[in-house]
Amino acid sequence: MDARVTGTGNNRALVRAVLGIAIFVVLTALLFLVVGDGAYAWIKAIHVIAVISWMAGMLYLPRLFVYHTGAEPGSVQSETFKVMERRLLRAIINPAMVATWAAGLWLAWRGFAFQGGWLHAKIALVLLMSGMHGYLSAAVRRFAEDRNEKPARHWRIVNEIPTLLMIAIVVLVIVKPF
Repeated sequence: MDARVTGTGNNRALVRAVLGIAIFVVLTALLFLVVGDGAYAWIKAIHVIAVISWMAGMLYLPRLFVYHTGAEPGSVQSETFKVMERRLLRAIINPAMVATWAAGLWLAWRGFAFQGGWLHAKIALVLLMSGMHGYLSAAVRRFAEDRNEKPARHWRIVNEIPTLLMIAIVVLVIVKPF
């Protein structure tokens, strides 16, 4: 019987998620124990790595949707796209977003005490990026169920949204205009 029908796939996903979070917490605690006051630079490095990973996935997933839209539902090509989309979301995009938020909030608290208009604007844009993440996650589910109703042109346009958000976020972080 299909794992999606029995629910065992959901249980495995939950176990993987809990395990991933536990590993992240343990590694973060070890980081603080080992480097002490130097943790800020390490957390900043983790944040940048997580952001790069998150953005790579956010830019690639809609491109996969463009190609997937052209595949006949149920075809080998369509099934391959489903696997690629699911793995990209679960193995890269989701964990990278969690690490980005965790490290970013710690940096905002520790480095800036959540002060500064640029930081507030950045957080607002990251919330929009997270909303985009949710939209793409829902699309992965629709594609997996062969229920995509959007044309390739829609996904080409959607592909540009993370890019525009990323540009604005980077400008706010580097320039700190207000």
